[in-house]
Amino acid sequence: MNLLDKSESIKNHEITALNNLESFLKIIKKKNPHINAFLEIKEEEAVNKAQEIDSKIKKGEKVGKLAGLTVGIKSNINIEDFIISAASKTLENYIGSYNATVIDRIKNEDGLILGTTNMDEFAAGSSTETSYFGPTDNPAAPGRIPGGSSGGSAAAIAAEMCDLSLGSDTGGSIRNPASHCGVMGFKSTYGLVSRQGLLDLAMSLEQIGPFAHDAGGIALMLDSIAGYDPRECTTIKETPNFDGITQKSQDAMKGMKLGVVKEFFDVSDERIVNIIEDKIDKMTEMGAEVVELSFKYLDLCIPTYYLINYVEFFSATRKYDGRKYGYRIEEVCGDEVLRRIHIGSYISQKEYSGKYYKKALQARSLIRREITGLLDGVDAIISPTVPKLPHKLGEALDPMDMYAYDVLTVIANLAGIPAGSMKAGEVNGIPVGIQIQGKPLDDVKIIRMMAGIDEIE
Repeated sequence: MNLLDKSESIKNHEITALNNLESFLKIIKKKNPHINAFLEIKEEEAVNKAQEIDSKIKKGEKVGKLAGLTVGIKSNINIEDFIISAASKTLENYIGSYNATVIDRIKNEDGLILGTTNMDEFAAGSSTETSYFGPTDNPAAPGRIPGGSSGGSAAAIAAEMCDLSLGSDTGGSIRNPASHCGVMGFKSTYGLVSRQGLLDLAMSLEQIGPFAHDAGGIALMLDSIAGYDPRECTTIKETPNFDGITQKSQDAMKGMKLGVVKEFFDVSDERIVNIIEDKIDKMTEMGAEVVELSFKYLDLCIPTYYLINYVEFFSATRKYDGRKYGYRIEEVCGDEVLRRIHIGSYISQKEYSGKYYKKALQARSLIRREITGLLDGVDAIISPTVPKLPHKLGEALDPMDMYAYDVLTVIANLAGIPAGSMKAGEVNGIPVGIQIQGKPLDDVKIIRMMAGIDEIE
């Protein structure tokens, strides 16, 4: 049963919200001890809310769009009375004193907040191995990383632990784990979803976004959380209508122009390329046209992204000085977080900011201009989500090998454009994701295309 059908079944009282919740709680109790997707669950609160929703439905009262659906939340998004640790010892005892805007909107739509999910410490990673609370296993490829930094949220969907989950995406942190875990993940146009209540990694790049098993779930969550927020200066007032966009998705590819960038395939594992090319062939059979493109600045993307990331992350972590929020971050954090703080501190100095940070901002403008220029002539750019397969848990990688996971995903963040990832196939049982990137505010078009791709046999 797809998520929209399930939602209707709950509202029609064919399935109760309580039964839906209890089935997930059983799965969590069975699977979470070895997968480690959830860090904290508040069962009693969720049960009380489910009973309240069932009572309203029984009485014929109106309920929200997410009524009775269960949601996992990345542990860097504030939820009142939950431990919001960002998977770091720094904040291991920090209890959220308020709800992020997205949490209030989920609750207003009667979604059931199950708990917080695991992640790379302060979202600084691509594998969910840097968490202070231990790594998350990949339910779709046991023994391998689930991707990061939102690996717990992706694994929770892949392991059937909840209906929906939220992550944050700074350079691919939703799409990367969506690819590795074989689920759908979506990063919207920058400013479409409020970041109020999110613990920053790099504020000019990141967005909160959903994971789900199907495009209907992605659309339903965005319909609930997107929209202008007067408390958050980056949000935009123009909000697409996500309602019903996955209907008639079998026609989604007709007349679509799909951009295929040669360089994106050149840097990817041949086994991944074969799967993506096969999927593109099937999309053309559904009525799409392929347009070959070239992007000559791919080598600039990783250094540009990380230089901006380092500086903004250093700035964001200055509040973790041990006086108000737990421990002083430099004294307790892991190696990758410390690396980013030290590099960010160095290149933030007046004598170096022009040499590194300002040049990175200039490069970002160039990348944005080039990628939006490519998108002018097509409806979407199709590529692998991640250029290589997930490594085995515990396998030692040097920082540059880890950063290489992000080469095809950072572009959307640098340009502020929407991008989604979904399963395209498998290599020896390991999921491979296909990425769809579009013009700013073409979020609806991308999700409709994702629904169409999902119907390809």
